[in-house]
Amino acid sequence: MLLCPKCHRVYSDESLRFCRDDGTALRVTHTDDPTAILSAPGGTMSSDLPSSGDIARGPQSGDIPASSSTTGSLTPHKRSRKAIDSLAVLPLVNTNANSEMEYFSDGVTESIINALSQLPKLRVVARSTVFRYKGREVDPRLVGQELGVRAVLTGRIQQVGNGLMIGTELIDVVNDAQLWGERYNRQLADIFEVQEDIAREISEKLRLKLTGSEKKRLRKRHTADTEAYQLYLKGRFFWNKRTGEAIKTSVDYFESAIGKDPIYAQAYAGLADAYNIMDNYGLLPGKDCFPLAKAAAMKALELDEALAEAHSSLAHAVEGADWNWSLAEQEYRRAIELNSNYATAHHWYGFHLFFRGKFELGLSELKQAQLLDPLSHIVNMGLAWGLFHAGEYVKSIQQCLKTLEMNPNFFVAHWVLGRNYEQQGMYSQAVAEFQKASKLSGGDPEIRALLGYTYAISGKVEKAKKIVKELEEESDRHHVSACSIARVYVGLEEKATALEWLQTAVDQRHFLVKFLNIDPQFDSLRSEPKFSELLRRIGLA
Repeated sequence: MLLCPKCHRVYSDESLRFCRDDGTALRVTHTDDPTAILSAPGGTMSSDLPSSGDIARGPQSGDIPASSSTTGSLTPHKRSRKAIDSLAVLPLVNTNANSEMEYFSDGVTESIINALSQLPKLRVVARSTVFRYKGREVDPRLVGQELGVRAVLTGRIQQVGNGLMIGTELIDVVNDAQLWGERYNRQLADIFEVQEDIAREISEKLRLKLTGSEKKRLRKRHTADTEAYQLYLKGRFFWNKRTGEAIKTSVDYFESAIGKDPIYAQAYAGLADAYNIMDNYGLLPGKDCFPLAKAAAMKALELDEALAEAHSSLAHAVEGADWNWSLAEQEYRRAIELNSNYATAHHWYGFHLFFRGKFELGLSELKQAQLLDPLSHIVNMGLAWGLFHAGEYVKSIQQCLKTLEMNPNFFVAHWVLGRNYEQQGMYSQAVAEFQKASKLSGGDPEIRALLGYTYAISGKVEKAKKIVKELEEESDRHHVSACSIARVYVGLEEKATALEWLQTAVDQRHFLVKFLNIDPQFDSLRSEPKFSELLRRIGLA
């Protein structure tokens, strides 16, 4: 048996280490007469509480009862009175045999992350970083050390019919102790309440002192319709895949969610995010997709002005649709004010500052995005891209190589590495990286244009002309950025033709024209009046 030396409570569960009442380390008692201890002041006997091992094991097949209840609450120890200021929420494990339910476990994880990210006193690791651990058997303590956080939340989720079971465990990775564990047996209709309970419990166990408005944020529900919520989760699931087909699928789900709940602000924000990146994937030219993104973001803010992701989406959209830089900056800053943990806002705002020539401030935002999302490939490459445009080629190369250690097949890292080599006159190395990037990306037109530019400036003119001819022919069949074609003509020193294609790129409102003010490949055009006029037209003169 175990005894608390402070309150004299006795436990028959020998897997416990700390008293559930006061957090004091338990001691082994050798008495065979528990009544002797019970007679001590405050002595109580506890034999029917669930063990920490039972809580930690998570939901198992067949665990969901016909009735709905909450069981297995674990009172935290009080070993450290200091508030915990950093947290990683690992992806909830989907224990359903049906892999199609992955969207649900991923979505619930993301919802918990988003809720806790609203708290300014807590640094919450972003979704794209924690999802690098999905499907892996990991030690929460090692994860905490890798991500530089004080606490880690793990859990499992299972849905059977309308029954829902979620098991969670919160670990203090510094003190190597469980702060809290809970098992929820509920109905699917109770998912919003369960998410609120988890967020509230975590904030309490981390000893965060919340204001009234912060508590209200944790209780906020974006929809009351569970079907609309599941459609939204599916939209985010496909949006996060970041392929052209998946992005189109995400639009369908976001629109279906809006059809179920026309005042669902988050669904409108998701729709805006999907339209905002369609130009990047060659699905629609910027002149067509950015106005759609702007309209969806404005509708989201009409419904919920305090939705951080909608402000960030609007900022990105008005950059492309209107080149309204002052409004974009205002919206980025508002997004960060509402949710300082939102890595995407810092990431996009960093580039916004670069476009306007504010390199030092831009690098600061890109570094903050990386701090919040340290394992995100695209965020890491955002920092490498920023260092490149700041002329910090050695540091940019180092950042590319670090990203390639995480994922050798990430084509963007090879792309930016090639840009660094090309700017330093290392043409053979640049060509090799662009060829790798082109193969891994499936022949992205912009990467082939960079290859063509490098061939041109290194004297391999015929190879450059062959590439630009292919790109021009493709542009007649589907969307190819005129900015990419212009790039090859710059390398061939055909300035007039390059300027004609850049004029078309500005008409297309392709996202790459925002780089004209800072991209060194266009330096030879800066003295041309037509180039200056293009910069004035997009508000970056």
